[in-house]
Amino acid sequence: MEAINLTRQFLIAMPAMADPIFAKSLVYVVDHNPEGAMGVIVNRPIGMDVRTLFEQVDIELQREDVAEQQVYFGGPVQTDRGFVLHQPLGNWQSTMSIEDELGLTTSKDVLLAVGSGAGPDRLFVTLGYAGWDAGQLEGELAQNAWLTVEADIEVVFSLPSEQRYEAALKLLGIDMAMLSETAGHA
Repeated sequence: MEAINLTRQFLIAMPAMADPIFAKSLVYVVDHNPEGAMGVIVNRPIGMDVRTLFEQVDIELQREDVAEQQVYFGGPVQTDRGFVLHQPLGNWQSTMSIEDELGLTTSKDVLLAVGSGAGPDRLFVTLGYAGWDAGQLEGELAQNAWLTVEADIEVVFSLPSEQRYEAALKLLGIDMAMLSETAGHA
């Protein structure tokens, strides 16, 4: 079987997805390699804004432009840890470069920079991430659990969370009404 690389792709949960963690989820894949895959769910706000998160980690926030942004449930792995998807890439202690001007940072220095009024221009903050062991995501794709499409990062940074799932489907030319709750094989 030919290896696939879903880095910088959206995973769109099929309507029949039974796993409550991933049902109706849109995942942005930040890394996919032979050892596994990592992504963040981008349409599950947790009811906390960035200002509240900063208060909880005892960092003063001087950037009102991000204060009311929602914090998201990024996935079931390391839910006590923050993950910041951001543009531009910058130079932080623990950043995974996803593409030229997009990174995922897990180190506190990015939060400290944002708190002081600097930091990346655009950020998307999650608690936790979604992870798959080697071959696991490929197996889920073979079972028709996910649709995939090249990600448009503007869907994440510019659209309200409740519009992201359908926007990703539209990238495929699919209308929600066209999707069936049951899988089938021709």
